[in-house]
Amino acid sequence: MKRNLFLSIILLLLSYNLSAQKKAFTIEDLYKVKNVGSPVISPTGNKIAFTVTDYNLEEGKSNSDIYILFPDGATENISNKDMSETNPFWVSDNELYFLSKSQVYRYTFNDRKTVQVTDFATGVSNPCLTPDKKSIVFISDIFPECGADNFCSKKLSESSENGPVQAYMTDELMFRHWTEYIGEKKSCLISYNIESNYYQLLAESPWLSGNFMLGGDIKFTISPDGKEICYMFNPDLNLAASTNSDLLVLNIATQKTTNLTKENKAWDGYPLYSPNGFFIAFKMQTIADYEADRFRLAVYNRSTKKIDVLTEDFDYTINDFCWGEDSETLYFTTDKEGYSPLHSINIHSKEISPMTGKQSIFGFDITPDQNTVYYLARAVHKPGELYRITKDNLIQQMTSMNQKLLDEVDVRPAEQMWVEGADGKKVHVFIVKPHNFDAGKKYPLILNVHGGPQSQWMDSFRGDWQVYPGCGYIVAFPNPHGSTGYGQDYTAAISGDWGGKVYEDVMKVTDALEQLPYVDKERIGAMGWSYGGYMMNWFQAKTKRFKCLASMMGVYDLESKWGATEELWFPNWDLKGQPWNSDNYQKFSPSNFAKDFSTPTLIITGEKDYRVPYTQSIQYFTTLQTLGIDSRLIIFKNDGHWPDHVKSMPLYYNAHLEWFNKYLAGEPAPYDSHKLILNMQFEKD
Repeated sequence: MKRNLFLSIILLLLSYNLSAQKKAFTIEDLYKVKNVGSPVISPTGNKIAFTVTDYNLEEGKSNSDIYILFPDGATENISNKDMSETNPFWVSDNELYFLSKSQVYRYTFNDRKTVQVTDFATGVSNPCLTPDKKSIVFISDIFPECGADNFCSKKLSESSENGPVQAYMTDELMFRHWTEYIGEKKSCLISYNIESNYYQLLAESPWLSGNFMLGGDIKFTISPDGKEICYMFNPDLNLAASTNSDLLVLNIATQKTTNLTKENKAWDGYPLYSPNGFFIAFKMQTIADYEADRFRLAVYNRSTKKIDVLTEDFDYTINDFCWGEDSETLYFTTDKEGYSPLHSINIHSKEISPMTGKQSIFGFDITPDQNTVYYLARAVHKPGELYRITKDNLIQQMTSMNQKLLDEVDVRPAEQMWVEGADGKKVHVFIVKPHNFDAGKKYPLILNVHGGPQSQWMDSFRGDWQVYPGCGYIVAFPNPHGSTGYGQDYTAAISGDWGGKVYEDVMKVTDALEQLPYVDKERIGAMGWSYGGYMMNWFQAKTKRFKCLASMMGVYDLESKWGATEELWFPNWDLKGQPWNSDNYQKFSPSNFAKDFSTPTLIITGEKDYRVPYTQSIQYFTTLQTLGIDSRLIIFKNDGHWPDHVKSMPLYYNAHLEWFNKYLAGEPAPYDSHKLILNMQFEKD
């Protein structure tokens, strides 16, 4: 035991010395990270396709290449230099399809040639090959009156800045979503016959839209015999106030549809046929209009026409899932205590088996023999790489795309602590210490509250966790009530209580952080995005303990936010009604406590943010300025709720560093944000 302790101390000292020899992490280093995509295994399992995205900070551009990983660990880049390729999917071990410029291309390994396959005017997304390999089914937003084989001239004139007056007209809600006005376009399933070069309109459904972010990307699935397609459809008239989604099966020959889940008025989605065609697996919720209800894994038996919920007794929400080739095993990831580990479940016994332990997994695929799982995983101190786990539980890292950066730059790991919060529940907290950390010194602290609000901070690489520690700050990120990964009751506790238990949790976490010997309790700031931005605004109303705040895309006035957001189902549930029948809109609105404001605040928003409209930030800024409180407002002209990673986020990080340095006296920001804005090349509307 003493020997093990001695070895641990040696390894810790060695790690410290290696970190001290490396340079501090900077904004520039963030854009040297190669973003590795999820693995896609070939039909024989002998090749694994994945993407690698590189960033050009100076030009504000990114490029994705397709790599092939072989079982022996060798990798090969098969991309063209003038194309950005994504979404690889296999035809055979010799042929690979992928997306580039919103069209499908084919790459053949024997002659190393790339050929364009589709040429669809409104673009291709989520392409899927039919079992006979003769057609590609995909999603596109089209003008239905034109049909799938035509192209409306209005598409060309829609974005023209000159000419006739432009206007949107609507007679129903959900007329805009995420960052786009929907207009007359409809999200449709299209089939493309490769041999005849013929496009056919199969189905229309708003749930097929890429704008809907409720979960993953599996909007439809093709049966193994190729005779039918199962896809998502919302039968309700008021889409803005309903999360309902049903699974419709389209018989391709007869064009008739059957609703498999019409009895469930909550969400059912992301269907996937079993390899033998006997079952359709899908994710489901049981509470109507509650988007944060726990996702369960369910199976529809095509013979008995019955639905079996597999994970009803598993108190964690399901993320990605896929079938094993035996059609009896499903593999899935789940939010669990700051990680997203991989599990398997037998559909008959419902026995769940953990596979990877505490890892943050963001995509995976199974070899045809089910002996090996390839997956993408990240950690706070390690950007994403591909790993594999074999049947005997041997885990091996398969790619090292970011090793050069890790060898040169101090990418900081996270430590963890648990703090007793509201109702005696333990709150999980991650802490990243600064570059060249010295336990004998005191450092400024930045507390980061996550958005969602029903989500979780994970042990996963993120720019915030590295840029600020690189400039001398401690960063702490807690998972208070409302977070996923700690049981559904813990998640549900935030609804109807926005400024209650979460606020109490974070105050108690701050109390505990102040007691750490290396934290300077006189230099603590806080930041948050979306609901996290709301919590910053709530801090403004309820406490004086933070020296400065940074509120991004934050909710300021609950009543006006209800009338301007596009997804009404969210405030309807989380605030328990509408402004005229729920007192939560007044009770928990930061705008009602302006007389108590005093903390300097940085505010960042996006002009195309339809989730939390940018006018929320303008109202907040107007109030602070009128009260004479130091404040700064940044509006990203072309961004929505999530600013562009390579064009806008460098300003985001730099503005935070400027603000924190001003009030917490950390190291100066590397740039002047005013000059950064002058140099930014905004795209024209």
